[in-house]
Amino acid sequence: MGKRRKAREAALQILFQTEFNDNSLKDILRQFWKNKKADKETREFSRTLVENVLAHKEKIDLSIQSVSENWRVSRMAVIDLCILRMAVCELVFDEDLAPAIVINEAIEIAKKYSGTKAANFINGILDAIKKNTEKEKSLPKGKKND
Repeated sequence: MGKRRKAREAALQILFQTEFNDNSLKDILRQFWKNKKADKETREFSRTLVENVLAHKEKIDLSIQSVSENWRVSRMAVIDLCILRMAVCELVFDEDLAPAIVINEAIEIAKKYSGTKAANFINGILDAIKKNTEKEKSLPKGKKND
């Protein structure tokens, strides 16, 4: 498993914990990494991803909701929602990553942590968000939905 996949899986576990834990992110991170082995690069990527998801959570959830025809965000399985939030964060806020890589990573993580049905659901949501993001980026300045 590559460092980025390991970091994304750690970020998923940390984000999941934040859903059920009132402790500060600093405390959650310290406790999480206490008994886990990972190099500095993996920990940094994971921490940055978690911080970015939490910083943009409202916008990310609106993005997910806008393409989710039959599911409200509040009714989605927490693990699936955490995977979606991470991937949407990378799709929308990290222009250095290829969308195909982000989506593939999310699908593989979903298969491991949630199952094939969840992976298919996540693929559909992320594909729609990718298309919306590409469409918005192609609009002339001043025409974007800010």
